[in-house]
Amino acid sequence: MSQRSKNISERIKSFANEVITFVESLTNSDWNKVCDMEKWSVGVTARHIGAGHFAISKMAAMIVRGKDLPPLNMDQINAMSDKDSREHANCTKVEALELLRKNSAELAAFAVELTDDELDRKGSMPAFGGEVTTERLFDFIIFQSAAQHFDSMRAAVGK
Repeated sequence: MSQRSKNISERIKSFANEVITFVESLTNSDWNKVCDMEKWSVGVTARHIGAGHFAISKMAAMIVRGKDLPPLNMDQINAMSDKDSREHANCTKVEALELLRKNSAELAAFAVELTDDELDRKGSMPAFGGEVTTERLFDFIIFQSAAQHFDSMRAAVGK
């Protein structure tokens, strides 16, 4: 455990709490509004953050253990996300909140235990432009990509 890992874990918890509070406040009308960036409903986008972005513990663990990451590029990841969004087009607020709570808690618990060496370990994936450290994975997936989705959700409902 390191101070960096504690900081990352706290940032994950803070961001997750912000997203969860927002999702809890959504009306049925808000839930079904369409996000401009994704072309998905606010509800599907919320589920995507919980099921996708906050569920990166396994990918981060692969980097920490020196395992090969899947050789995916951004087009492949986007296609997988679009397919998943269609499959879960009727997701409920309860489902999305469960995923947000469970996966963000698991990710924060995983992150807090990492050492500085583990945060600096590198894996390679075309989607990340080649090599990516564990710390950079958190930054890209949570604090950039998930944050963009969250901004898109807020814009869709005007909050």
